[in-house]
Amino acid sequence: MSDAPQQVIRFHYSVAEIGQPPMESSREGGEPIAALIGAGNIIPGLEKALIGKAVGERFAVVVPAAEAYGERNEALTQRVPKKYFPTQIALQPGLTVNLQTQQGPRPVTVLKVGMSVVDVDLNHPMAGKDLSFDIEIVEVRDASEEELSHGHVHGDGGHHH
Repeated sequence: MSDAPQQVIRFHYSVAEIGQPPMESSREGGEPIAALIGAGNIIPGLEKALIGKAVGERFAVVVPAAEAYGERNEALTQRVPKKYFPTQIALQPGLTVNLQTQQGPRPVTVLKVGMSVVDVDLNHPMAGKDLSFDIEIVEVRDASEEELSHGHVHGDGGHHH
């Protein structure tokens, strides 16, 4: 049990593809996110970088694709009936849409739109990309027994049942 997750870390972040402007940030009117270290809730390279950090620390870390969203798999394309897509969205190539799957919502990128079907790329939009994170640690605390048994954070920045 010694390698089990024991800490919850709340942090602000921004993430960019190497050499590009940030794609996503928790700082713009957002709340910091919380991660239960060791539970696999965030990408492995980022989780490793958070271990041992203290409140107030701010640092940058580069996470290679293999430790982020994995390498692109060119075989991960699929033809999906249009009825599975939200009707209020104008589908066009390059658009990322969350599709409901048996494994829960999954981001897919539209490749081609036909009359009744849509060709999509099932790779995560950041697959194959080396990512640069700018991190600021907001809180470090011991995880509760309930969080450890559920495998995720509860309360601020985490999961609410």
